[in-house]
Formats: sequence, structure tokens, C-alpha cells
Amino acid sequence: MDENEFRAGLAKDGFSEVAFKTTPANVHNQAHAHEFEVRGLVVAGELTLTWQGKQNTYRAGEVFTMAAGCEHTEQFGPQGATTLAGRRHPDA
Repeated sequence: MDENEFRAGLAKDGFSEVAFKTTPANVHNQAHAHEFEVRGLVVAGELTLTWQGKQNTYRAGEVFTMAAGCEHTEQFGPQGATTLAGRRHPDA
């Protein structure tokens, strides 16, 4: 998926907060949850998300979603990752 198509979908679906984030290689974020729903596009590198006992790796051009309150871990690949992500708050 390309960035423009992804941004258009975020706006259409009410993901009002949108930001780029670059994370260095091999960063591991311990289990945590967000108070908002996330839809993200991996722009470069790779990101592995683990939740509910399942592990999924996303690479450039792939989209991931995470429900509000879903506890998960994040593992960034050997080149790190750049993501474009939108947030949608439950009360929005």
C-alpha cells in the first residue's frame, strides 16, 4: 500500500492523529497497551508485534492494526523501522 492511499483511509475512518516514527535497530518494547486504536503502515524496515500468543512481522508496505487496550510487545528489526501510524480514540 502506498502512503497517500494509506493516509486517505486513515482520514476516512476517523484516525485523526497521524505521525511518522523511526525506531532504531533491535529495539524491544515490553508488554504495554494503548488507550486508542492504532492503524499503521510500515514504510521501511520491519516490526514484529506479539499479542494474544501470536507473533506477526510486518515489512515495508504492510499495514497493521491494534485495538484499544490490546496488550502487546514490539520488536523492531535489524535495520529498525519507520512507521506511519494513525490513532483513533474510543470516544471519537
